[in-house]
Amino acid sequence: MDRRAAARAFAALVFAPLLLAQPKPQYEIYALRYATIPGFQVSGLVAGADPGRKLDIAMMIWLVRGGGRNILVDSGFYRDQFFKQWHVTDFVKPSDTLQRVGLKPEDITDVVITHMHWDHADGMDLFPKARIWLQKDELEYYAGAAWQSPRTHGGIDPDDVLAVVKLNTQRRVGLVNGDAQEILPGVTCYLGGKHTYASQYVAVNTAVGTVVLASDNMYLYENLEKHVPIDRKSVV
Repeated sequence: MDRRAAARAFAALVFAPLLLAQPKPQYEIYALRYATIPGFQVSGLVAGADPGRKLDIAMMIWLVRGGGRNILVDSGFYRDQFFKQWHVTDFVKPSDTLQRVGLKPEDITDVVITHMHWDHADGMDLFPKARIWLQKDELEYYAGAAWQSPRTHGGIDPDDVLAVVKLNTQRRVGLVNGDAQEILPGVTCYLGGKHTYASQYVAVNTAVGTVVLASDNMYLYENLEKHVPIDRKSVV
């Protein structure tokens, strides 16, 4: 081994542990409300709840900022058919909500889709420079086998499936392969509670510790406090 090779080998031994020990980004998280569904039955969010209970659902996307990235967890919706199917108030196009925090749609670097329901996945194509992160099994199922029966694709819109397939052909989709996958430094995806075929939730490193963005895997604090799951038949 010549001197240069020896020096490189020595540097690798000395500095590699330092590189591995680099701290992960401490992200800031912002909740961005883009719409409301008034009078929604709580029994659709908490299994076994009184069917007469109703609440106004705050429809949210989450901005995760740090480490030179602007990450959205979920993307909301905007296509016309959903306004015909659902009574929605206070609507702001999800990409326009970014103005509240001084960002533009093209500033978003990544979009993590927790599951393929319309109010979480429909807006994924609003962010022209973002990489879309989705569970591999979720994409494969809803782009394929789910449509072999009329009862296996509830809450999934064909336009959203076509959108994510197109994004994948453009090499803009990152496939999350299973549980506990760190897709970006300090951002880890976990398999969810089968709200859809392969729903996921996201854990984010922040200055105050790990923050879990549960999405529809746990919709209300009531789900946690009573250890009661969301109704799996819910399509929001």
